[in-house]
Amino acid sequence: MRITGDEMWTVLRRLDDPDHLEWPADFDFAATRARFERLVSGLDAAFGCRCDADRSVQDASLHAQVAIPAGATVTGERLVVCVSNFGSLATVSVVNPGVFDEEEHEALLDAEDARRIHDVLDDLGYVVVPEAPLWQTYDGPSRITVDPSYPASWWTRYFDYL
Repeated sequence: MRITGDEMWTVLRRLDDPDHLEWPADFDFAATRARFERLVSGLDAAFGCRCDADRSVQDASLHAQVAIPAGATVTGERLVVCVSNFGSLATVSVVNPGVFDEEEHEALLDAEDARRIHDVLDDLGYVVVPEAPLWQTYDGPSRITVDPSYPASWWTRYFDYL
């Protein structure tokens, strides 16, 4: 399921618990990891290749991420799916997170590649949020400590190392 706009902000604010920065109070690591493994397998099958999964994430709101190699995509661009520890959230980036704005992302993500990714995410019950709005300055209740040169963003809150 894809959510945007007001619906997305409502969900992000509802999930934001200042007492639980890395994962929610009811977090089930085993279930989250099992679903991520099914995501990796599903993307492997959808793109006919072996995708590269980063499962070694610690001290983060990000659970894990999987990269679809450039050679397997229509546009020849690497695609990255990031999965949060919160609310089954996932997002799709072209090349790497934070590289392109929304307009560039839309131009570079081929419709067929997007369909294949979203079919797998939808089948597994992920809630897909667009990447670009997540780079807005974080204004929620949680205390997020990051480099003072760069203010925390909503990306930091749900898809980054803390």
